[in-house]
Amino acid sequence: MKAKPTTVDDFIGNAKLWQKELVLLRNIIDKTGLKECIKWGGPVYTYQNKNILGMAAFNNYVGIWFFNGALLEDPLKVLANAQEGKTVAMRQWRFTSSKEIDEKSLLLYINEAIENQRNGIEIKPERKKEFTVPKLLTHCFKEDKAFATAFKSLSGFKQREYSEYIESAKREETKLQRLEKIKPMVLSGVGLNDKYR
Repeated sequence: MKAKPTTVDDFIGNAKLWQKELVLLRNIIDKTGLKECIKWGGPVYTYQNKNILGMAAFNNYVGIWFFNGALLEDPLKVLANAQEGKTVAMRQWRFTSSKEIDEKSLLLYINEAIENQRNGIEIKPERKKEFTVPKLLTHCFKEDKAFATAFKSLSGFKQREYSEYIESAKREETKLQRLEKIKPMVLSGVGLNDKYR
């Protein structure tokens, strides 16, 4: 397994596809003065410590995503919601060739995103406060006090993640498999998605 990249040079160097396009996108983004860093295993560009955009390479396309892309005017109608119904603010711009990457258009979008952030225009994520602990978990708590104590010591956010993970399974068998998977994580005080943060 390859080590996670620690620099954008590593990310581009490790990319099996789209290296030319990634370099081109990076060179354009560099003209905006955004700060470059690695988050979630990929390049992210920030303004005053706020995420503006990121780059990614997939099998079928290379692209950038705007963290508050839903607020952009999108005159070229190029921005897509990668997860309709789940993603509220984020929007992607996908490219399947370097010929599709137009510097002038890209800078127009990036500069608008920077200006929105500068003016405090952003979509704040809706905070989910209340959640129900699934019956399967509460039953398990009665049988395993150490598990119950470890679960209750987790932050509300992590408790909600685990609860939703169990509850989202359609089949009882899958719920039980998920429960067995999360037990050692909960007992270790680890959140469900901590390795991605």
